[in-house]
Amino acid sequence: MTLPHPLKVILGAGTQRWPGWIPTQREDLDLLSRRGFEVWFGERHADAFLCEHVWEHLSEEEGREAAGLCFDFLKPGGWLRCAVPDGHFPDPAYQRVVQVGGPGPADHPAADHKVLYTASRFRDVFEQAGFEVELLEYCDEVGRFHFHQWDVHSGPIYRSLLLDHRNREGHLGFVSLILDARKPA
Repeated sequence: MTLPHPLKVILGAGTQRWPGWIPTQREDLDLLSRRGFEVWFGERHADAFLCEHVWEHLSEEEGREAAGLCFDFLKPGGWLRCAVPDGHFPDPAYQRVVQVGGPGPADHPAADHKVLYTASRFRDVFEQAGFEVELLEYCDEVGRFHFHQWDVHSGPIYRSLLLDHRNREGHLGFVSLILDARKPA
């Protein structure tokens, strides 16, 4: 397979398609398979990874392993934009939907959630892998929402303040904990 330059890869894309990004699923790039990454990338390294609402489907230990794998397959100066449900978002209905184990039947998207991250816990996963981390959107310990300006076009996250249809006219209907993890140059 001929890979484009710059090499920007969506991990666990589902139905997401963004211009300039290669969508992958677990069958293509399993976040827990170093061998799979070696085969897919060959001698190349990614310029950027994008991953929306995937990390919560891994245990925290698996998430740390996946962060290390992404670090190893990024170019120096490359980055990973990652979003997960926010454990501090103060909406009880949201928390029921994103809780570990999820509500309802086994085919519900949250049924296999294994961890609900807070900003400090999620940041630590990536810092321990060697990344420099910037929080882009998150709720703090008292539920206050924080937004740090980021460029949607550099790596879109649908479930964000800027893109999600549920966030309109000053109302936060659905937020994510979003961070950029940059590999030092």
